[in-house]
Amino acid sequence: MTTRKPIIGITLDSEEPGGYSKFPWYALRENYAGAVAQAGGIPMPLPHEVDLVPDLLDLIDGLVVTGGAFDVSPTLFGAEEVHDTVVTKDRRTKFEWAMAEGALKRDMPVLGICGGQQLLNVILGGSLIQHIPDSVKNALAHEQPNPRDESGHDVTVEPGTLLAKIVGDVKTLSVNSAHHQAVEGVGPDVIINSVAPDGVIEGIEHPKYRYCLGVQWHPEFHISSGDAKIFDALISEART
Repeated sequence: MTTRKPIIGITLDSEEPGGYSKFPWYALRENYAGAVAQAGGIPMPLPHEVDLVPDLLDLIDGLVVTGGAFDVSPTLFGAEEVHDTVVTKDRRTKFEWAMAEGALKRDMPVLGICGGQQLLNVILGGSLIQHIPDSVKNALAHEQPNPRDESGHDVTVEPGTLLAKIVGDVKTLSVNSAHHQAVEGVGPDVIINSVAPDGVIEGIEHPKYRYCLGVQWHPEFHISSGDAKIFDALISEART
């Protein structure tokens, strides 16, 4: 067990020239780092350098794969058609895949958030819904119209799961929602830990690993007390 604060790698978003810089630039919403720090960890942003993945994994004790306004390429889960809403960031995805896969091989705690959960599901052998409004009848507004720091809908927490153990004696959580894709089929042995009222899968985990957790919402906003507990559990596992 480490006596120092655990270092948690956080994947960055990437943008083309324009806005902040006339050159390509990285981005990270402040509350990702803040949630890690508040839980007792040291946040470490991770640039998309695939050749450095082994070295980066040597430096960190846990991994957060963040979300973003882009999608996992459908080719990665064997889809023959690509929905016209799909936007990819291939260099970022290649890096995040390598980091998550490497972290899991080391049984390092991994938290996938929103798009990070979707990528985690694909890495574990699952597939994705490419556009919820075209695939889910009577779907909720998963791209909620109200601000992201407010609740968009509730999710039901499945009993007996790692998520249930983390959030305690609660059956539902209020969550925010900012996605147009979602988990469709889960990979082998992957467990669904939470579901939205319209049936959309909101969280996954894999019992082979001590902390391999994905949530479709953004717990870094601390919408409910369960959100902070997700980060607390990540830091707790990263200490060991």
